[in-house]
Amino acid sequence: MKASAPKPAANSPSFAVAFGGGGARGLAHIHVIEALDELGIKPTAIAGSSIGAIMGAGMAAGMKGAEIHEYAHEILGRRAEVASRMWRARPGSFAEFFKSGISVSQFNVERLLSAFLPAQIPETFEELAVPLQVTATDYFGHTLHVCDSGELISALGASAAIPAVFKPVRRDGRLLIDGGIYNPVPFDLVLGKADITIAIDVVGAPTEGLRKVPSSIDLMFGASQLMMQSIIANKLQQSQPDILLRPPVSRFRVLDFLKIDSVMAETASIKDDLKRTIDAALAARKAA
Repeated sequence: MKASAPKPAANSPSFAVAFGGGGARGLAHIHVIEALDELGIKPTAIAGSSIGAIMGAGMAAGMKGAEIHEYAHEILGRRAEVASRMWRARPGSFAEFFKSGISVSQFNVERLLSAFLPAQIPETFEELAVPLQVTATDYFGHTLHVCDSGELISALGASAAIPAVFKPVRRDGRLLIDGGIYNPVPFDLVLGKADITIAIDVVGAPTEGLRKVPSSIDLMFGASQLMMQSIIANKLQQSQPDILLRPPVSRFRVLDFLKIDSVMAETASIKDDLKRTIDAALAARKAA
């Protein structure tokens, strides 16, 4: 049966959350989920792109932010554990490995997610406690594709299928890749589904850092960041969420998952920022 939106307490406004894409930078979403838990807020609708879809799925499945934090740290904080799970996600046979020729994107993102995701993530959207919308990009259809029913792992995999890193995912008769390409912060999908809409942008932007001359890989991912920020800016001209937060994630790269402690420490302020903006939004509603 399709997940139904939870009923808010009497006289309390409802909330919807959009978790943006950004690879390892999206570990900052854990702080957002923890803050919402501490405020006793359970969203009525969730949308997510890429890592945001994965984090959103955890919240929609009923996981607490503290649980997600502990689980992520237990795995990503140990190189040996990451290596073990990566090994489990390798191609199942030489035939599969060479099926499309040797390339840098041999990892099957669905298999990788199956090796890394917690057991609390169900098999289907219909088993989630909160309705979830997951973005993906229809490669040949040249458009956004939104998944909100049926098998969940393939949808999350499609949303997180970063080009040149993961193989595309075939779903719904389409070849799907990273949802952030068309909709990096999908707040528009949940506008009107709650009294207050929260959007979290973890795309970041290229920074000089220690390298004055970026590598080819840095340039590729940096160009993607610039493209996504352009898309977000254009969307914000058309409509806006009630709350938009951008944690300080720009110094981290998209695949810096092993730097979980640094990401979490650098973005910890997002918890208090979110609480303050929610208080301000509630005060504004009360005064209206």
